[in-house]
Amino acid sequence: MNFTSKAALIGITLALGACGSLESDKVDYRSTGKAPSLDIPPDLTQLSKDTRYTVVDGAISASGYQANQAANNKVPVATLSVGDVRIERAGNQRWLVVNRPADKLWEPVKDFWQENGFLLAMDQSNLGIMETDWAENRAKIPQDAIRAALGKLLDSLYSTGERDKFRTRLERDANGNTEIFISHRGMVEVYTTTGEKQTVWQPRAADPELEAEFLRRLMVKLGVSQEQSKALVTASAPKAIAAVTTVNGQPAVKLEEGFDRAWRRVGLALDRTGFTVEDRDRKQGIYFVRYVSTTSENSEPGFFSKLFSGSSKGTEPTKYQIAVRSTGDSSNVLVLNTNGQAETSAIAQRIVKVLADDIK
Repeated sequence: MNFTSKAALIGITLALGACGSLESDKVDYRSTGKAPSLDIPPDLTQLSKDTRYTVVDGAISASGYQANQAANNKVPVATLSVGDVRIERAGNQRWLVVNRPADKLWEPVKDFWQENGFLLAMDQSNLGIMETDWAENRAKIPQDAIRAALGKLLDSLYSTGERDKFRTRLERDANGNTEIFISHRGMVEVYTTTGEKQTVWQPRAADPELEAEFLRRLMVKLGVSQEQSKALVTASAPKAIAAVTTVNGQPAVKLEEGFDRAWRRVGLALDRTGFTVEDRDRKQGIYFVRYVSTTSENSEPGFFSKLFSGSSKGTEPTKYQIAVRSTGDSSNVLVLNTNGQAETSAIAQRIVKVLADDIK
């Protein structure tokens, strides 16, 4: 095609773009890479919000959960269902409960993320965990006539300056249902110089509404209508109260919830705040986690590229135990070191504050 023909084609495209109103969904993701990337948990001080779970037999009893809900009226949980799919909510955390085995849901959930424009960086059915690669929400780019006309030709010139990734966890309950949790993590590109010539990538707060939107879309994938899914997601519930406290001189999160709910919500909070949960012992009420501390401003050059390239440089990860200790309808969340001893360092205090901020 010669230059004249190309110019004519572009002119026609511009004319067509100017004739109609262009509308797009609020969510339109495209993955930024072609292969899984190494994820380094970001600095906790820059995050405010949610989660993580592995598949363990007898993980959470639905009957026990309902009994606990009746006994503890201070922290109600909204439950609405259509067919074999229901959504539950406590505060700003939502999750699905599906009356199907986890192994029957894995492939549909995997297809769901790929259909929504994501590549999977983690796909471990034995653990019940899948995680997307970093992706950009292209729906946030302004859709004027010129952008609409030339977007496909010069798409790489447009960027939102934000990237997102999502972790999905499938967990069985004692009744054979599957609980599905989706947690979001985000990064934002910011300028480091007054001349706006150099940028770095920094963590940004998790977005509970994005999580809710993907839960809604997943409900549609599992057979719920568009109208029903919107009605279920918008149902509200009073927020539970989580507060920072001290137990025997040790920083802790106090939850007005019994063990089942506290265990679930702490796991969700660990996912949102970027921890890697290496193992867990539900009988002992312990999450075994790994945390990498970056610089306080996350201003190290190439920080975001390290997230994608898998560079091993930087602070070595520190391992902790997050313990959930419950008595009746009240629970304390404590930070322990690798030997199971009380941790009172500044990092432990930060972990406790971030968990409390996220859960409430």
